[in-house]
Amino acid sequence: MAQTVRPILSVLPVRALVDEKFKVVVENLPPASPVTLHSLHQSEDKDFWEAYGHYMSDHRGTVSVAEDLSFGGTYTGKEPMGLLWSMRPVPGSRKGLRLRKMDVCSPVLVNVSVYSGHIAEGFREQAPLASALTERWYMAPGVQRIDIREKRVRGTLFIPPGPGPFPGLMDMWGGGGGLLEYRSALLASHGYASLALEYFSPGELRSSDVELNFFETAFSIVKDHPQVIPDKVGIFGLSLGSIVTIYLAAESTIIKPCCCVCVSGNHCFPPGETLRGIHQVLLENFHKVRVDENNHHIWRDMGLALISDPSKKVDVGKINCPVLLVNGLDDQNWPTVESSEDIAQMMRAAGKEHLLTRVQYPGTGHLIEPPYSPHFRATKFAMDSTKEKVILLWGGQTKPHADAQEDSWRKILAFLQQHLYYSTTPKAKM
Repeated sequence: MAQTVRPILSVLPVRALVDEKFKVVVENLPPASPVTLHSLHQSEDKDFWEAYGHYMSDHRGTVSVAEDLSFGGTYTGKEPMGLLWSMRPVPGSRKGLRLRKMDVCSPVLVNVSVYSGHIAEGFREQAPLASALTERWYMAPGVQRIDIREKRVRGTLFIPPGPGPFPGLMDMWGGGGGLLEYRSALLASHGYASLALEYFSPGELRSSDVELNFFETAFSIVKDHPQVIPDKVGIFGLSLGSIVTIYLAAESTIIKPCCCVCVSGNHCFPPGETLRGIHQVLLENFHKVRVDENNHHIWRDMGLALISDPSKKVDVGKINCPVLLVNGLDDQNWPTVESSEDIAQMMRAAGKEHLLTRVQYPGTGHLIEPPYSPHFRATKFAMDSTKEKVILLWGGQTKPHADAQEDSWRKILAFLQQHLYYSTTPKAKM
């Protein structure tokens, strides 16, 4: 009797950075047979995330995720990376989960399997035809990870491989607080010495007396490092980190960032205040918070009240370096697009509009992450004043949000390369 040939599943490359594409191919299937490609990841919190697509093998008995159409599942159409960006918690998981890599010294492990037929559930109850494990890394081989605990500054500095020196970045996350290293590790993998800055711990915003000079000190730690080119240092911020980025670019007389990347931010910062001042103005407008039919908190209106108050806005006309604003048109957490328009008007009035680059994306929410990260429309968030956990509505739809993450990351890297590696930085008009 002829021996049955088992299907062969390959995922290449087996090891790659998280922003690199992979190719998933199944061979030795019966021609024109329905199969399901399934991806599974267990997070560091022990939650399971999955994605799947329905395919038909061709006349050779082959399925290529990069070239063939998915006819159903968590994504449809020709989507080479759909098995990653459409991941979601498996049925029965806790509500409001968000997937974030905390230990960047280990890979994100994704198990890809192929099953017979078009199935949408019960993946654990049946044996796959074939499986393959792939490693996705934020930190490339040779990247150095250095703990920073000096001059009150807490963070982690990532140095690219090679002799250096390299352009530098100060990297800040948002209002949840804590130390998040994965974006800085990825930036170092692309040639930037990046400091992941912990500027307050979770739940500390209401009591945080962090002032301008704290960020100036952190910036100087990057600038003065022997592996960093001192006049090629920028700032990268998301959400609250983006607010701080704009404030520093406009108000600091000590540091001169070479360029700034602001993702889902705005230009509201009480003049001369600390982070505690930001918490206070949020409390003053907290009555404007709405909830949707799922009891998810929508903060947009609270933000609209702030950007309508000139006394709460940073004078962005003082900014003298190139700025890239990245925003989603379906941001339900903050009025980032309205803020972007106002920033553009203010910089135009100051003769600085040539320094501003804006990109915005339809169907895209607040949490614009590195590419192929899952989309989080709503996740749990610890309220700073009460420590109560609510679910915040960030916005966005999975497919357009995934497209925006991929396109914006490409534009961010091009922007950083232009202004930190090349000498084409536009000068402010005096």
